[in-house]
Amino acid sequence: MARGPDGSWTFLTNHAHVLVCIAQNPDMRGREIAQEVGISERAVQGIISDLVEAGYVIRKRTGRRNHYTINADGNLRHPLEDEHTVGELLAMLGRLS
Repeated sequence: MARGPDGSWTFLTNHAHVLVCIAQNPDMRGREIAQEVGISERAVQGIISDLVEAGYVIRKRTGRRNHYTINADGNLRHPLEDEHTVGELLAMLGRLS
């Protein structure tokens, strides 16, 4: 179960929270994402790896930093939502136009 910074449960998972951060700022550092989401940098690295492996995020190294691009056409993973895309989720949250 996803937990917020105050320990209460949240509707979205940490994977969704990381995706929202990347949508807001494709050049955001892992440390900044961790701070924003309220999880460790190591957890952020694992989540980003999951998102990249699943094809939801493309990671491109630019100098010493990463730049991320979201695949807005990727379908959500759970059978209850799999007819919807990541782009639809981010648009609903006001993070993608």
